[in-house]
Amino acid sequence: MVLIAVMVSAAAFTYTTKHGAEAELSKVRRLETAIRLEEETIDVLKADWSLLTQPARLQKLAEAYRDELHLVPVEAHQIAEIEELPERPLRIEDIVNGGPGEMAADDVDGVTTGGIAQ
Repeated sequence: MVLIAVMVSAAAFTYTTKHGAEAELSKVRRLETAIRLEEETIDVLKADWSLLTQPARLQKLAEAYRDELHLVPVEAHQIAEIEELPERPLRIEDIVNGGPGEMAADDVDGVTTGGIAQ
């Protein structure tokens, strides 16, 4: 009697374990399919990006919308070396933080970063 009860409970345990394993395998397959779909989407988006950012295409767009966007080519005299840039005036924040060029980690330098925290 005890052996029959052990065999039935072992069979039930085996069935439950097998059913749980099949359910987990099904979840893994669904996740793999979703990952493959996302990877394909990323590849398509990368291809679109490379097409949209081709220099020849951008040049045509720049010429087509030159008047509307008031685009002008960069002149050679507009390019400067670091040494040629004027020194920034000393601000109160520089004094509080210990000197010019030393900023606290949470400060945002609006002149350098355009107000965007990095």
